[in-house]
Parts: sequence; structure tokens; C-alpha cells
Amino acid sequence: MRRPTLRILVLIVTGPAVVAGAAFGWYSLMGRADSSSIALGQVLYADHCAACHGAAREGQPNWQDPLPNGRMPAPPHDASGHTWHHADSELFRIVKHGVGAVLPGYESDMPAFAGTLTDDQIRAVLAFIKSTWPRPEREYQEAQSNARP
Repeated sequence: MRRPTLRILVLIVTGPAVVAGAAFGWYSLMGRADSSSIALGQVLYADHCAACHGAAREGQPNWQDPLPNGRMPAPPHDASGHTWHHADSELFRIVKHGVGAVLPGYESDMPAFAGTLTDDQIRAVLAFIKSTWPRPEREYQEAQSNARP
């Protein structure tokens, strides 16, 4: 579902991080994260991810505590969460095929985006998210990605 006002809010909140990331020439192991890819990822994030993970990537409240249905709330994608603990290959599989692709049998409210987003669009969303992390988190995540091809 498109939410133009949410997209505008995401651009206002995260725009400076995207510009900074592009200016420093951040790279992704899934391909170079140039400014156009990051900008596309920002729009796609607003359209497909922000409703659950938050416009500022803050996640849902009490994201570490199970919901009444036993599933976990959407985690943050900022430095306070654990997204940056995962290798690129894991993050890509989670977005494309759902959490169960990495943790078989795990039930999540997050949908798989295969058929909704192309592989390049998934990479753009991940490039956007990664472009907002502080240097230590980016470096840790890059090391995880290098260790797990």
C-alpha cells in the first residue's frame, strides 16, 4: 500500500543519512551502493517496510518480547537492533523468502517479498538500511558478510 505522507516523513527523517552515505561512497557486498540505489531503497522501504519497522527504522515497541500470538514484533533496522549482526546473504534471503528461509520452522508476521520486489529492489532496500548505520555497525556487518558468502 502506498502512503505518500509516510514516504515524505521517511525522506525527511533519513535523507541526511542517505546523502552522507552516498558522499562517503559506501559499498555493499551485494553491489556498489550508489546514491541512486540508496534513494530507490529509501522509497521502497517507505512503501513496503516502514509500516512495521518504523519510518526511522526504530522497529515496533518491545520488539524483544513475544506478542500474544508468540511471534516477535518487527525489530528495528537502526543501530539499536540486530539487523547489522547478519550477513548480506542472510538479510537478502529473509527479505526475499521470509525469516523461515534462515530459521526453518520460524513463524513471523513478516511476509516474503519474492514476487513483490525484484532482487535489485531488495538489494536497494538493504543498501538504504545499511547506509544509515554508524561506521562500527557497518564494519561489523561487512565482516559478517565476508565470513559468510
